[in-house]
Amino acid sequence: MSLKKFAVIPIIIGVLAFGIQVLDQLLSPFMPPANVGFSWICFQSWAVYFFAGCTPKGGLKAFISYGVGILASILIMEMGGAMSSSLGFFAVPLAVGIIACAAIFLERNEWTSSIPALFIGAGAFFAFMSYVPGASYTSAALTIMTYCVVGLVFGVVTILLRSKYEASVKE
Repeated sequence: MSLKKFAVIPIIIGVLAFGIQVLDQLLSPFMPPANVGFSWICFQSWAVYFFAGCTPKGGLKAFISYGVGILASILIMEMGGAMSSSLGFFAVPLAVGIIACAAIFLERNEWTSSIPALFIGAGAFFAFMSYVPGASYTSAALTIMTYCVVGLVFGVVTILLRSKYEASVKE
């Protein structure tokens, strides 16, 4: 595809990225706790859609794995907290090691096999819990999964628009 014909694709992506930012600002009053800018979660899950193979089935698997990542994070926080009085410094690293080891077994199941999405979902949850004042497990999970869906939808839209455009500009 020539540069002239290809130039439309970055414009499409730019418009979609603009749309995510607008949507973030529209959603912010409704997302708990006070939204300090969560579009970064959309951009992560938008990328995860591509890791998942750019198919609706892959997107669903990514969504499920994102949720499992959140559950793994909660388990790590609870386990680390429970062991902190006896293990001190090593409580959280041990909890992370145990849960990460267990999480890898999930790649053997078709619907939880998106390990990149699992780890990205877990990382988003840790970031949210660490840096959003007043965050709870529920508010973090609800907000992250809402923004995850938005990002995955933008992944689907990206593929649809790009495919239609590329089909219309045969060389």
